[in-house]
Order: sequence, then structure tokens, then C-alpha cells
Amino acid sequence: MGKHYGQPVKNRLLSLDVLRGLTIMLMTIVNNPGDWGNVYPPFLHAEWHGFTPTDLVFPTFLFIVGITTVLATPRKVLDRAAGEKILTRFLRIFSLGLFLNFFSKIQIFGLDDVALLAVKLLITALVVAALFGKYDRRRELYVALGVFSLMFVLAFGGFEDYQNVRLPGVLQRIAVVYLVVSLLYLTTSVSTQALIGIGILLAYWAIMTLIPVPGVGEANVEKGTNLAAWLDYLVLPNHLWVTSKTWDPEGLLSTLPAVGTGIAGLLTGALLTANLSEQKKFGYLLAGGVAGVLLGLLWNTAFPINKALWTSSYVLYAAGIALLLLAVLYFVIDYKGSKGWITPFIVFGVNPMVVFFFSGIIPRVLGSIKVNNPSTQITDDRIGLQTYIYKFQIAPYFSDPKAASLAGALVYLAIWFLILYIFYRRKMIFKV
Repeated sequence: MGKHYGQPVKNRLLSLDVLRGLTIMLMTIVNNPGDWGNVYPPFLHAEWHGFTPTDLVFPTFLFIVGITTVLATPRKVLDRAAGEKILTRFLRIFSLGLFLNFFSKIQIFGLDDVALLAVKLLITALVVAALFGKYDRRRELYVALGVFSLMFVLAFGGFEDYQNVRLPGVLQRIAVVYLVVSLLYLTTSVSTQALIGIGILLAYWAIMTLIPVPGVGEANVEKGTNLAAWLDYLVLPNHLWVTSKTWDPEGLLSTLPAVGTGIAGLLTGALLTANLSEQKKFGYLLAGGVAGVLLGLLWNTAFPINKALWTSSYVLYAAGIALLLLAVLYFVIDYKGSKGWITPFIVFGVNPMVVFFFSGIIPRVLGSIKVNNPSTQITDDRIGLQTYIYKFQIAPYFSDPKAASLAGALVYLAIWFLILYIFYRRKMIFKV
């Protein structure tokens, strides 16, 4: 990732950085419990329809992507330089997501665990260095395109180790939404963006509830039998979420309404940059949040709120919650000037991609490092280092297994805070 020096909070909307930081912190906690079998319900995704706080993490980040697209684009002109910059960033983010899926699949010449892990880390370093090395703009684009293309060649080129690698993912969806909303921002007006967003949500509702599912029957929004699942399996068989195998929570069709979430961010960015008083901006943010929540809950009666399908009601509800949170933070931080408590959140908020990517790498690395299991006398019974740390260094201090699991997640969060705080103190911001 490209490293930039400078005051991390200078000329930034602090409330937005805090909201991003809150989002990344919650993501870190819910993705890294000590024990997946013992997790408090708010830190789990809804089983299918419905929502929990965890289900709000991803859409809030995509909402912020839309806002930052506006705030970080000084010239609203789609020329060759802007186009190459957008395409390069899309390819970089998408490639990072692909590489996370490829990491565990890497096998080379039958190497043992230690040697293979060393090779994986070396490959990770080479990929990051290639993607974020400093070249001229055109070469940066070509290198990113090369890394991106290589992973698709491995996935579809008949290579046995990669024939079942997952291709969709969180970073991949972020990349697609970023690409679309950036182009929309540079080529359309605010009113056109709003109309496109509304059109997307209505079209997705119609597609999912009116079009029969081939081989299944009537249109439905149930797990595994809906039109989005059918399309995922048709286009990407053997390259989907390993838990389901036949559909993907970041699948193809559900990426369409995810763009709607990004457009909600574009509209919010337009509001935040408008020539209005801070008091009026707060009022509009608050009103928009209330409207989004109410409309989402109303639409939920006909098109259930569902994170895995990214339903239109989910888009409105999640955007409404994000707007309400941003409104409160904007009022407290940017309007009232209360900033003495925000540093921990800023620390996470200014370097989100570092956490996104390496939070995917670190657990895989720790799981690959094997140590003897102290609970057994069998000498060849070895467990991953991450499991060892949790079971024997954290869990024994708690009588409640769910509390122990949460403690494991908080320890991981604290480690990330120390790392990111060092970056923050050294005024280092890593940009994709």
C-alpha cells in the first residue's frame, strides 16, 4: 500500500474518520472472536432475514466509500489521468481481495508447513510491493492489471490448487462499488445520481421478486433458491463461498444494490460539501437518517431486510443508520468541537485498508504455525498458534465462554491499535 506522510487529521472531516474508525473496529471484533462457537448474538450476522449490529458494518463502509469519493476528488472531470487513477485503484483493491482468497491455496513443490509459510509471506510481500510500488501512472495501471489478470488465469487455467478458489469477496465488492460511484460522480449530476440509485433499488426488487428462478420455480428470497444464488452458481461454479458452495454473500447480482449504498454515500458527500451552515447539514443528515430507517423498515414488509442478498430495504435501513451515526458525530465533533476523545477512532479510521487486508492475512499465518497441544500427551497432536493463544492464554481466565471469546477479539483489537497508533504517531497513512 502506498505510504504517505503528513498530519493524519489535517483537512479531513473528523466525524467521517471517526465513523470509519468505529466501523473498522467493529469489523475487527466480529471477524476475530476467540471461539466461533461462543459469540454473543449482536456480534454475529443474522441467520438470514433480519439484522444485527454486525450486519451494518459492511454497508457503512461502502456508504463511506461514496462520501470519500466526493471529498477526495478536487476536480470533477473524467479525463485520461482521472480514468487511469480510478481504474488502477479498482484493480489494486480487487487484487488484494483476490489474493486473500488465494493465500491459503498456495502450494509449492510439496513444501512443509514452515517452508511453505515462508514462501507465502514472501509472495505476499512481492504482491504488495508490485501493486504499490512507485512508478509512473501508466506503469502502475499495467502492473495492477497484470496482478489482477494472473489470479484469474490461475483460477480458470486448469491449475488444480486454484480450481476451487473463491473469487467474490468483501474487498472485491468495495472495488466494484468504488469504480461505479467514481465514474457516476465524475459524469453525472446529483439529481441523476439520486435517480439512478432509486432505479437500482426498484429494479433489484423487481428482479428478485418477479422473475422465476430457472430450475426452481417461482421468484423467492430464500437461502440458496433465489435468483441471485442461481446466477452465482451459473457464472462462478466452484469459485463461491466455501460455506455454501452454491451461492455467495458477495455475489454478482447482489452487487447491484450495493452500488446503491455507494450512491447514498455520494449524495451525502454532496450535502457535506454544499454551501450550507453546519447546523443545516446536521439537520439534513438527521432527517435523511430517519427517512432511511423508516423507509427500510416499511419496505421490509414486502422485501425483507437481508444482508446476504443486500436487499433494497437493507440498503435504505443501513444507510439510514449510517446517516444517523454520522449526524451525531458531525454535531458533536465538527459543529460543537468536542475532539478530546476521538484519537482511538481516528487511529483506525485513517488506515482502514491496512486492517482490511492484513486482518485477513494474520489469522491465516497464525493458523499455519503449529505448536504442541498442551492438553494431550500425543506428541504429534499439534494446533495452530492462534488456537493455542486463545485456549491456553486467554480462555482460562474466564468462566463464561462467550465472555472469553469476546476477550480474544478485544485482545486482537488492542494489538491492532498499537500497530496503527505507531503509524499515526509517525504521520503515516497507507493509501490504495
